[in-house]
Amino acid sequence: MKTRKIAVLVGSLRKASYTRQVAQALASLAPPSIELDIVEIGDLALFDEDIENAGPPAAWTDFRARIHAADGVLFCTPEYNRSMPAALKNAIDVGSRPYGQSAWSGKPSAVVSVSQGLMGGFGANHAVRQCLVFLNMPCMPQPEAYLGGIAAKFEGGALVDDSARAFLTQFIQAYAGWVERHAA
Repeated sequence: MKTRKIAVLVGSLRKASYTRQVAQALASLAPPSIELDIVEIGDLALFDEDIENAGPPAAWTDFRARIHAADGVLFCTPEYNRSMPAALKNAIDVGSRPYGQSAWSGKPSAVVSVSQGLMGGFGANHAVRQCLVFLNMPCMPQPEAYLGGIAAKFEGGALVDDSARAFLTQFIQAYAGWVERHAA
């Protein structure tokens, strides 16, 4: 079986964020059929059609190339004001251009949201999913992943909560199957 390359977008730019820790935990729990690779989004200039028309920055073209090369995309996001962070929305916008050449189209996807509160980033999760429908990305419907109380699940960057580990293992295995069913 071919190992599928999965681009992982982390919505939080903070290097030690809980969202990044979840992405790293998922990478360590992934079955051999998928390989997760975090694609950084912090250096992407805000999308502006004038910049695109003048010749996109290298950061945009490199980002688009990495997404095009991926077999699937996993979005890991915190919740900011009941939605996704601006950096993640900007990355989605950058990848969707130029018009008619979206890097996202057809890529099997999934969303994991985290929060320190109890709702687990429900609003952010669904804000991302709303974009994925428009971008023609088959998004895994189940299991949904909302991780609340995230601060208690990690110590020193390591996942220490056995229940969260079991859930994330189930989630990433389900996603590997989703990718295999939908990868081009």
